Amino acid sequence: MRVQERIIEGLLWLSAAITVLITISIIWVLLSESVQFFSEVSIVRFLTEKEWTPLFAEKKFGILPLVAGTFLTTAIAIAVALPIGLTIAIYLNEYAHARFKTIIKPLLEVLATIPTVVYGFFALTVVTPFLQSFIPGLAGFNALSAGIVMGVMIIPMISSLSEDAISAVPRSLREAAYGMGSTRLQTAFGVMVPAASSGILVSVILAISRAVGETMIVAIAAGQQPRLTLNPLVPIETITTYIVQVSMGDVPHGSLEYRTIFAAGMTLFVFTFLLNNLSFWIKKKYQEKYD
Repeated sequence: MRVQERIIEGLLWLSAAITVLITISIIWVLLSESVQFFSEVSIVRFLTEKEWTPLFAEKKFGILPLVAGTFLTTAIAIAVALPIGLTIAIYLNEYAHARFKTIIKPLLEVLATIPTVVYGFFALTVVTPFLQSFIPGLAGFNALSAGIVMGVMIIPMISSLSEDAISAVPRSLREAAYGMGSTRLQTAFGVMVPAASSGILVSVILAISRAVGETMIVAIAAGQQPRLTLNPLVPIETITTYIVQVSMGDVPHGSLEYRTIFAAGMTLFVFTFLLNNLSFWIKKKYQEKYD
């Protein structure tokens, strides 16, 4: 029995070690290539310049247009997913019958299993023509349709994690609210949601991380025109889309243009790393508060 336990313990340790080594390897590759890039391009220029044209004859290396495109589509996605996902979570927890809940929750999570390339073509061929029917001036490639469909994609993440957070609220709080004469709606929004706010906030931050790193939807539906704008009706380019564009093989390996994808990747890594650590910090802070 002890031998089996040691084998299992060794396998678990090996799995953890492999995960750590892979993470370190990814960071090392990003750092080593990024250092070479920044040895030729000033980091101040990279962070402050307002044009991104490293593949043009007149090269500009300002990451701001790609960052703007990334956060524009992410903001649209969260604006779509947060109210719908939170409403679904509240309904499933406070209003839905147990049997309906066991049926509908797995069906919602099916949305997360659909390949993102399918979402991308849906945004391009269905959502964009529909929006063009009543939004004049909407380009064929635009941030709006990509953001909306991305929001639909991350609804299951917000609804599932938020529903779990609301379910974890002590039943005594709900019963106390009912005892004081609160309606079901008042209890849901006045007691349950505030009590589960840490878990809901964490679900939103994780959804933002997922949207920031999304590739295929924005690559297909948002276009490949880096521009520093907050206008959702025009084509834009995100960090992930640019990485895909350069990775297609048209840029010589080892060139300055090729190394731009590692600088962009490092920028994306920093954003997601900060968001994930923020969600961990919020969760830990609330746990300490209520322990």
